[in-house]
Amino acid sequence: MDDLLQSHTARTMLANSEFLVMLNQAATDRTELARLLNISDNQLSYITNVDSGRGLIKCGSAIVPFMDNFPKNRLYKLMTTKPSDTDGTIGMGRAA
Repeated sequence: MDDLLQSHTARTMLANSEFLVMLNQAATDRTELARLLNISDNQLSYITNVDSGRGLIKCGSAIVPFMDNFPKNRLYKLMTTKPSDTDGTIGMGRAA
């Protein structure tokens, strides 16, 4: 995110985006995102030291916090990108 926020073109693209999903961000990135997207201090708390599945969605002029506690079932194991949450199989391998 840091490199992205240093690019004038990328900053313009972010500022003009109608839909953004923001997850946990580093402190310097949060400050720049807050300035660029008019995110309040209260809203920043949703992308500050948060667990997986939590963050902010910017849709048009609305900024909405979200929390997704997806159950760790077979579907989760098929979709996760966290190696520690997989059973070592790929795709439709072993049933959970």
